[in-house]
Amino acid sequence: MTPPDPTPPAQPGLPGLRATVRESQAKARASRERARAEAEPAPVDPVARVLVDVPLAHLDRTFDYAVPAALAEAAVPGVRVKVRFAGQEVGGYLLERAATTDHAGRLAPLRRVVSPEPVLSPAVAALAADVAARYAGVRSDVLRLAVPPRHATAEKAASVPAPPVPTDLARPHHDWSAHPAAPALLRHLHDGGAPRAVVGVLPGEPWPALLADLVAATLAGGRGTIVCLPDGKDVARLDAALTQRLGPDQHVVLAADAGPARRYRDFLAVSRGARRVVIGTRSAAFAPVHDLGLVVVWDDGDDLHAEPRAPYPHTREVLLLRAEREGTAAVLAGFARSVEADHLLVTGWAHEVGAPREVVRARFRVDIAGASDPARGRDPSGVGARVPREAHLLLREGLERGPVLVQTPRGGYAAALACERCRTPARCAACAGPLALRGPLQPPTCRWCGTPDPAWACAECGHHGLRAPVVGDARTAEELGRAFPKVRVLSSAGDHVLATVPDRPALVVATPGAEPVAAAGYATVLLLDTWAPLAREDLRAAEEALRRWSNAVGLLAPGGRALAVGDPAHPALQALVRWDHGGFAAREAAERRSAHLPPATRVATLTGEPGALDDALTLLPLPPVAEVLGPVPVPSAGPRGPGGAPEEAEEQVVVRTPRVHGAALAAALGELQRVRSARKLDAVRVRLDPPSL
Repeated sequence: MTPPDPTPPAQPGLPGLRATVRESQAKARASRERARAEAEPAPVDPVARVLVDVPLAHLDRTFDYAVPAALAEAAVPGVRVKVRFAGQEVGGYLLERAATTDHAGRLAPLRRVVSPEPVLSPAVAALAADVAARYAGVRSDVLRLAVPPRHATAEKAASVPAPPVPTDLARPHHDWSAHPAAPALLRHLHDGGAPRAVVGVLPGEPWPALLADLVAATLAGGRGTIVCLPDGKDVARLDAALTQRLGPDQHVVLAADAGPARRYRDFLAVSRGARRVVIGTRSAAFAPVHDLGLVVVWDDGDDLHAEPRAPYPHTREVLLLRAEREGTAAVLAGFARSVEADHLLVTGWAHEVGAPREVVRARFRVDIAGASDPARGRDPSGVGARVPREAHLLLREGLERGPVLVQTPRGGYAAALACERCRTPARCAACAGPLALRGPLQPPTCRWCGTPDPAWACAECGHHGLRAPVVGDARTAEELGRAFPKVRVLSSAGDHVLATVPDRPALVVATPGAEPVAAAGYATVLLLDTWAPLAREDLRAAEEALRRWSNAVGLLAPGGRALAVGDPAHPALQALVRWDHGGFAAREAAERRSAHLPPATRVATLTGEPGALDDALTLLPLPPVAEVLGPVPVPSAGPRGPGGAPEEAEEQVVVRTPRVHGAALAAALGELQRVRSARKLDAVRVRLDPPSL
């Protein structure tokens, strides 16, 4: 009989258990090593001051974090970082490194550096602080406008340096003979000076070539330029002009419609110094251009320059702040002149670069229909006509030489309807909203609820006929097509905006801002319904109307003629006829000064629910000279109440103070925002220097 084996049986699971234990021990050692590395501070400047990306006013300050030795090389000023904040991981920007901190306790370490690419330059960080202070906002909101979202693939690619600039870059290509002060401006830009100018452009002048000369003179002097324009159409025109003037790959376009990858790639080209000329819309004002020497705003009165997101900065004001901080030249250019641009001239901050009166009179002509006795005698019934005989004759004459432009302030077909017999406005039977026609074959439809009413009858007289007191571009094009049956009619408005039109006879009907460009200019420009923009209940109604008319007249060919149909006694139309934008702006400024309105004062609006607004006014530490107007109800943009009346759920207060105390008002509003944010009170929208009142 075989004796039993004293060796215990093998346990098959024991080797695997030992391997698991060893793996766990290795992970624990690695964790301890990482913890020691995180705890070990950088040998030089171990403190990082981080601006966290949190849109809360009471947290709009830097927070100190420890810089781990492992991140010492990557954690440079301007990079994106991740930190532990309020129990969660949030992003932020590392603004600076320091040797010491005022914090008494132990500093939390940086979690990680998102990318070693410094995307926030010291100049842009300081500008963001200035903008936030001016508009009572927070820096994180401003930086969302200044720095585009990261695109990792674009960041990995190198930025190719710009080719050498042409040798004759300083020689102007545009004919500046109409502007006697222009040669001195170009010379100062080339020599490294910091001139500040308001440039008035004449109709028929190629303004993209004019701006390209300013950019070229600055670049020839070894400095960079930022040019901000209202919309993509203007950006495209200047893009083509700069490519022709500077050569390819000398500038970049920063615009939101470029797409995330291309926008970030072009932003990095500027940030890395590969490009020093930037054009674009609002966000281009924050471009990190190296050796910045010139900032330019085209058509600064356009409301597209006003940012619709908090803290609602205006491109003009951002670039003026930047010019002051960085000591650069600044140019405001356009066909019209804003009241703010005139204020810069009056205060001596800028100088005018314009054309003498005799040059203006020789370049073009603007008339008002029926303004003279002979004109009224030739067409006695044309005084109340929308398109009088004089306008028809001018269009016919212009069509013999090329395309003609007809500007109408309204889009669509018939934006408002009224009874044909008694002139009572046509209202919807369901919600009492206004009726409109969307096309020649469509029934009247409510603009509020969209209910069609093909069997409409007047509530006053029972008549079924309708008339259109307000006509849009589609109806205008239809009527002019019948008047000129052999002429091609083009429409540019709304979602169908034409960039250019061929240089041959055509009738072009467009709304303001949608006027296409004719290669050689328009032979004739006709301005219809000039009463409509003047009838707006807005502080800038007349100024905005003149700006829109001037931009249309600016598309004239040299020697062309424009005709406006409206009241010849209105100051805005008189200024258009004389092309006296400076005189009109001075008159507007004087009237606003007497009424204590901008730009003589700084104005802020506070909007919110009545209770929240009352709390805000109680907490607001106003300067002694500030004046509070209101509150007044603000109509809601939502559903209508009984009888079609708007529901008024919010109220608004206007606070104004003399311009010299504007900084104190902004500081008081900023403090109000911080207090309300810390106490988690109901929201109140604060807007300084709103574009309209």
